[in-house]
Amino acid sequence: MADIQLTKLAECAGCGAKVGAGELSKLLEGLKVHQDPNLLVGYDKSDDASVYRLSEELALVQTVDFFPPIADDPYTFGAIAAANALSDVYAMGGEPKLALNVMAVPEDMPREAVHAILRGGYDKAYEAGAIITGGHSIYDKEPKYGMAVTGFVHPDKLLTNAGARPGDVLIYTKPVGIGVLTAGIKGGLTDEQTREYAQALMTTLNKYARDIMVGYRVHACTDVTGFGMLGHLLEMAQGSGVEIHLEVAGLSLIPQALELARLGVLPAGVYRNRHFAQSWVEDGGVELAVQDLLYDPQTSGGLMIAVEPQDAPALLEALRGDGRVPAPQLVGRAAEYAGGSRIFLR
Repeated sequence: MADIQLTKLAECAGCGAKVGAGELSKLLEGLKVHQDPNLLVGYDKSDDASVYRLSEELALVQTVDFFPPIADDPYTFGAIAAANALSDVYAMGGEPKLALNVMAVPEDMPREAVHAILRGGYDKAYEAGAIITGGHSIYDKEPKYGMAVTGFVHPDKLLTNAGARPGDVLIYTKPVGIGVLTAGIKGGLTDEQTREYAQALMTTLNKYARDIMVGYRVHACTDVTGFGMLGHLLEMAQGSGVEIHLEVAGLSLIPQALELARLGVLPAGVYRNRHFAQSWVEDGGVELAVQDLLYDPQTSGGLMIAVEPQDAPALLEALRGDGRVPAPQLVGRAAEYAGGSRIFLR
């Protein structure tokens, strides 16, 4: 098993394999959506998970997420994929409770490697307080792994990416640039310490940020994954009917990722995300490499939180004081939409 390099078995890695947001909307166009008053969030919304109200005090949160390897080590790949899938429930303000494995493996993959992938997923699910109850597996030339996750949330405490209000402060919880960094790792352009740092970020659950933010007046939330920060912020801006002013100086950019971006080491997802979002973005003359990191697909990225301005300082302090939230940072504000562009970099 020590000889296995999972990333060499796949053309794309992690959330970089995600269908672009613009292409996805075309694929879904024209599909009939059945109405149900208890369906609070469905696929017709650009949100992280579906939500169905079971009672006045309980709603079901459901999501599924899987992707090809973003780490060579099977156990680490399993843990990253699980953390990424669980994140969608946290982004809705919910708590994961049940999970099902979704797996594709080559027929000749060693049993020990398959077991290690599953063990990585199990360990991360148990850290989240969720129970894996089964799943489904198929043979495929490229390995893939992820989970279908079910969680719960009180209907009145549900968070979506469409609830941001003018004046809300935006707080993000992880550093930016993980897609570029993993592209560099795959290309052999980084050292062992950088690889370990990247994997530690991707295996960090958003549970800890979620558990803190629900104690404050948060109006909207999304996790930043395959569409990049600007792609997910565009969905938040459009869904909420606001525009967003992003303070680039406040962003925690991964230094090694910025160096790689300046060298032109970029995953294909950067170009897909730019094509989707850039017509809505005023770049303010921000350096191109920095822009690339903002379009970079993030695997198991952080939570983007839109919070009541009076609560922002206390929330930021609580996140920074926890020790399990990698990089809490104040990154901007939402404002009344004045027409035209939705996102302004400055």
